[in-house]
Amino acid sequence: MFDEASPNLRLSFIVPVRNDAARLRRCLQSIRNAALDGPGVEIVVADNGSTDGSADVGLSFGARVLSLPGEKVSALRNKGAAAARGDILGFVDADNEIGTGWIAAALEDLANGAAAAGAPYSPPTDGTSVQRAYDLLREHPRTIQETDWLGSGNMAVRQAEFAQIGGFDETLETCEDVDLCLRLRERRLRILADPRMHSVHLGDPATLVKLFRGELWRGRDNLRVSWRRPRSPRAMMSAGISMLALAGAVALLAGLIVFPFAGAWPAMLGAAALAAVIGLRAFRMCRRRRFVDSPAPLASVLLVASTYEVARAFALSVHGSHASQRGKNGNS
Repeated sequence: MFDEASPNLRLSFIVPVRNDAARLRRCLQSIRNAALDGPGVEIVVADNGSTDGSADVGLSFGARVLSLPGEKVSALRNKGAAAARGDILGFVDADNEIGTGWIAAALEDLANGAAAAGAPYSPPTDGTSVQRAYDLLREHPRTIQETDWLGSGNMAVRQAEFAQIGGFDETLETCEDVDLCLRLRERRLRILADPRMHSVHLGDPATLVKLFRGELWRGRDNLRVSWRRPRSPRAMMSAGISMLALAGAVALLAGLIVFPFAGAWPAMLGAAALAAVIGLRAFRMCRRRRFVDSPAPLASVLLVASTYEVARAFALSVHGSHASQRGKNGNS
């Protein structure tokens, strides 16, 4: 199955990692389970200077391990792709576990003309209330459908198209997956969301503090990517909402400062704008909650919506650090 000399090699998995040995083991085991009795696959682990034995875990699963300390996640994926031999590239993050039907679905979708295929992550089955509510930020398709964007922690891409567009943009800290999908769509190539490519994201934030820190980092390149062509209404709306939330937060804080001189109305306007953004997000999450019968409590939905929007707003002006994402390896 992992024999590099196999003439049936079709798919190369690219797995970036940094100090995440335990979850990497679970990730690679899930790939091994999905590859049973299937076409030949290889695994390329792009190790970003791990000191916890992540490289040894990769080697124990027969993976090719590249030592790439100090690189951005986009560069890790690109260099992993450059070393891969399959005509299909499977990008899976070290803190993800894929389902047994992942490989078959990816091969079928790309054989039928899609340039890329994947699916939104799912939360851990034993996740916290924050993780269950956080999942409501995602829209899970029930059938195969075209989409504007896929997360780079659970995506298969044809190697030829990936090379033609130059891979991931290595100048980006985050949102490199959004940018990649924009450039695929610019060439009028199809991107499919396929629920059969199931992936559990073990790295979903377990607490509100982790959620805030994570979104403060993930949202840092949101504006920069959202205005690139071809402009996606979904991406532009996301950036616009974050800008409105930031304006509301700033107006609220400024209003509290000038309250003795200007009265309450500046703070009230800011609070109204911020409440509108959070309310809209919570409303959309609650609609999904009813649709999927999510066990996430309503209070958790409101708290996650508030934390998410505030973090995304401040990410436009305050660059969060990737160092707070312990063991993380990408924008997932």
